[in-house]
Amino acid sequence: MRGLIIKQPFASMIVRGEKKWEIRRTRTNVRGEVVILSQGYALGKARLTDVLGPFTVEELLKFRDYHKVDEDFLRSYSGGKKLYAWVFDEPEEFEKKVKVNIPRGAQVWVKDVKSD
Repeated sequence: MRGLIIKQPFASMIVRGEKKWEIRRTRTNVRGEVVILSQGYALGKARLTDVLGPFTVEELLKFRDYHKVDEDFLRSYSGGKKLYAWVFDEPEEFEKKVKVNIPRGAQVWVKDVKSD
């Protein structure tokens, strides 16, 4: 299964269902179930159903309940460019996080998630 690398605390928020949108600088064609990875662990999984945007920071501020990101972070992350919302549903947090082998250089996706 494909894994998506997400920084904390956002990774945990997604697998708990507290955060529905992951904000990114680019689109993705990936859809379906993905493992949510952070700090070398698989925390859970969720279904990536859509990509919305592009959005300006001002437009995204109206949807803070979905993405949970503050204005300062959005402005810094965007670098003045538009952003995309990767939409997740069907979150599932694993009972116990699982140590995984993330290949050197992987920044966004891990093609085949394997536990150590």
